[in-house]
Amino acid sequence: MATPTFEEKLEKLETIVSQLEQGDRPLESALSDFQVGIGLVKDLQATLKDAEDTLAKVMDDDGNLTDLELTND
Repeated sequence: MATPTFEEKLEKLETIVSQLEQGDRPLESALSDFQVGIGLVKDLQATLKDAEDTLAKVMDDDGNLTDLELTND
């Protein structure tokens, strides 16, 4: 089985959130879904952090990697 893509994980998280917002699930199922959702959030955050780290490096004219300073505006 292939590892789910970022988009697939995000879609699964959105489904879980939607189901939890409806509030009609048994407590045990809701707690289980919540735990799965937390795991997905952590995976998605790690993927985004990796992407940010990759984008923070750029090649200079000589082909060398240089760090790009990111600002939080």
